[in-house]
Amino acid sequence: MKVWLFCLSSVLFIGCDQVTKRLAKQHLMFREPITYLHKTIILEYVENTGAALSLGDNLSKPVSFWLLSIGPLVCLVALFIYVMRKIHEFNRLKLFSFSLILAGGLGNIIDRLAHDRHVTDFMNVGINNFRTGIFNVADMCVTAGVIGLLIATYTDKPKPVQADQPAAVE
Repeated sequence: MKVWLFCLSSVLFIGCDQVTKRLAKQHLMFREPITYLHKTIILEYVENTGAALSLGDNLSKPVSFWLLSIGPLVCLVALFIYVMRKIHEFNRLKLFSFSLILAGGLGNIIDRLAHDRHVTDFMNVGINNFRTGIFNVADMCVTAGVIGLLIATYTDKPKPVQADQPAAVE
């Protein structure tokens, strides 16, 4: 059951990411940014060839391909294998958090592979000059997943030692 839940939630998050990126292309590309709540939320279309905050934007195509597409894909495959091996040990929060991280990473890798290294970003949040970088749903998934893992790690209670087990003799 946990395997199905993990896979289904991952596919749903990837789907949400891809749909919102498609909507951003349809409604924001070649248009002025749209603002809400006195510019607290700004929607604007950006194609990012770098990582977070355009880090690595100036890399050559081959280096960018290996560093920002293949490297993360290998890491995500390793994460998937790790989750599948340990899935029965995870509580719901940890399982959901890993699902978010996997989906967010794959969402951006899909963009990079399908759109010549470009990831569609379209959201910016903040007040006055205190703002986030421009991001997308995949970025939100990864961030929420990491926060969820931190919470799960610090709230996870160790399993109590059962009284009927013999104590280790030194």
